[in-house]
Amino acid sequence: MQYENLLLEEENDILIVTINREKALNALNTQTMLELQRLFADDAPHRTYLKGVIITGAGDRAFVAGADIKEFLALDAEQGAAMAQRGQDIFFLIERFSKPVVAAVNGFALGGGCELAMACHLRIASETARFGQPEVNLGIIPGYGGTQRLIQYIGKTKAMELLLTADMLHAQDALRLGLVNDVVPPAEVLPKAKALIEKIAAKGPVAVAKVIEAVNAFFQYNEDGFAREVSEFGATTGTDDFKEGAAAFMEKRAPQFSGK
Repeated sequence: MQYENLLLEEENDILIVTINREKALNALNTQTMLELQRLFADDAPHRTYLKGVIITGAGDRAFVAGADIKEFLALDAEQGAAMAQRGQDIFFLIERFSKPVVAAVNGFALGGGCELAMACHLRIASETARFGQPEVNLGIIPGYGGTQRLIQYIGKTKAMELLLTADMLHAQDALRLGLVNDVVPPAEVLPKAKALIEKIAAKGPVAVAKVIEAVNAFFQYNEDGFAREVSEFGATTGTDDFKEGAAAFMEKRAPQFSGK
């Protein structure tokens, strides 16, 4: 598949996706969003051998500095709602992807960029990274899940403050609040993200996918996360991976998972 705004590279069965609009600080225009949709709906799911996906931004200034505001100017209320719904649907594809998706945040992650990072399962931040939802500065609110996921990660009180003031979080504050998993020097962001995926890849693939499903269920208004955990636990007990993992544990050896 051909992409205009995404650069795709595979390294040791890890798909590295670079949002390649450096001059626009990697802003999420319509074309980029549609390419992310195509990637996670059609392309990546067929790469069944993947260990995981890393999303990052071109250059060293921005992961994604927001959505492309120029595209918002002609929207009426109905069109705006449709755009927000499409954005949420695309980010749900990322959040529900069966392999770990890691955001390698190498600069500003603002607005839609912060929302994209939060849709990923894990986040590694550069020491220079900055996070924020500055939409109220423009007289609008986040539309791609920012008002919901920010609460999930850092709690209502601090999320409300950031959403209302449009203040930015420095990387270390994001780590302290639980928004990111680790903060490293700029040159170590991608290596750290790769190492994290490699560590997860040594675990049972079916179990990894089921953990993603069960954790996501906790935050779905129409699902009972505990019931989903029961169901997915039952599903894993009947797998070849569980039999191999249990045998390896008892035999004190490394497991050889088949993903079945």
